Amino acid sequence: MTEKQFNNELLAMRDKLWYDALSLTSDHENAKDLLQDTFLKALIHRDKFVHNTDFKAWTYRIMQYTFINNYKRNIRTKKIFDKSNVDFRLLFSNDNLYPSPDSFFSFKEILNCINTLENEYRLPFTMFLDGYTYKELTDYFKLNVGTLKSRIFFSRKKLKKVLTDYEG
Repeated sequence: MTEKQFNNELLAMRDKLWYDALSLTSDHENAKDLLQDTFLKALIHRDKFVHNTDFKAWTYRIMQYTFINNYKRNIRTKKIFDKSNVDFRLLFSNDNLYPSPDSFFSFKEILNCINTLENEYRLPFTMFLDGYTYKELTDYFKLNVGTLKSRIFFSRKKLKKVLTDYEG
């Protein structure tokens, strides 16, 4: 498939992909972002499309994986609290109890333990906790995925050994 044919096929799918993105996100702005990300990834990875296969399924799969990865990243991201006049109780759902003072102390101890890790373990581990994907981390650190996963695994293992009082 030539580049022009590929682009025409992709543009022809725009309306269908828009409705699929809208059904996944339930929000117009997020659907626009998801559609844009899907188009971008499809164009970047055009060489990976196998000719005479289902183009619609291929692009939809890109959209699904993009949505899932974004969702997982959003779940893991930390909430940043500012010092505005926002009522502190509104920041927590009604299901949760207020964090106890000793939980903040425990969090501080855990962060201190993470900071004792060597840089080659601490940096990938903390970035992974911040929501970066393995792909993003392997590109950033110029490592293969196996090495990266091993470093994150060993970081967890070292922390588990040090933080035996916090095991649940």
